[in-house]
Amino acid sequence: MLGQRIGYVRVSTFEQNLERQLEGVSADRIFADKASGKDVKRPQLEELLNFARAGDTVIVHSMDRLARNLDDLRNIVRSLTERDVRIEFVKEGLSFSGEDSPVANLMLSVMGAFAEFERSLIRERQREGIELAKKRGAYRGRKKALSAEKIAELKKRVDAGDKKAQVARDFGISRETLYQYLRSSE
Repeated sequence: MLGQRIGYVRVSTFEQNLERQLEGVSADRIFADKASGKDVKRPQLEELLNFARAGDTVIVHSMDRLARNLDDLRNIVRSLTERDVRIEFVKEGLSFSGEDSPVANLMLSVMGAFAEFERSLIRERQREGIELAKKRGAYRGRKKALSAEKIAELKKRVDAGDKKAQVARDFGISRETLYQYLRSSE
């Protein structure tokens, strides 16, 4: 019995477009995450891994959309192929079924290593660019999530004994951001 064709797409930010990743590829169902590749929590990927059954084919635009690093890539591919789920990477033109030759496994490792290497080069160039922009005075960092008035209100609530987790939720920020605001006033 032929299984379903299941697509997986991921973009790093909400502003990015998911459409182009599997354009022209037919799929019975598509799982889409809007999360950084480095994030461990990718709910739609977890759902896809639970959903896929023997005979299904998982289609992904490229290896870097699926995995955080080479180890993660190997683990995901292995977990799928061990359950007789085939996986196809459109950009790389590679597919894996669990009955792969040593050459196919080598290609997975080599292409995955190149994707990881490319990502590290991008991060390095980004850091260098930020440093140069800081020296020129053109980089000021990320815009604050809260206005000065909201920060003052946040600090009053914490000083009054409100639970920090609840305060963070009420202001729509993470607890870490709340702690950063509290530290900045010390």
